[in-house]
Amino acid sequence: MPVRKLRGPSELEVLTLIGCRMSNSEISAHLYISMATTKSHVARLLAKLDARDRVRLAVAAHEAKTVPPPG
Repeated sequence: MPVRKLRGPSELEVLTLIGCRMSNSEISAHLYISMATTKSHVARLLAKLDARDRVRLAVAAHEAKTVPPPG
């Protein structure tokens, strides 16, 4: 999943937070955006990265090294 398809810092930031296992409501609160905006970002990420679910987005975040390794 090529993360280079992403445009703008908001998409990368949302992807990073998904990689950190945050829920939509946690992402909304963290970024001070509405739930609708968060859902829109997630939907665009799923489409752009051709991911079928949030797990695939989290994997993409880890592969792109936008998330610190666990541990």
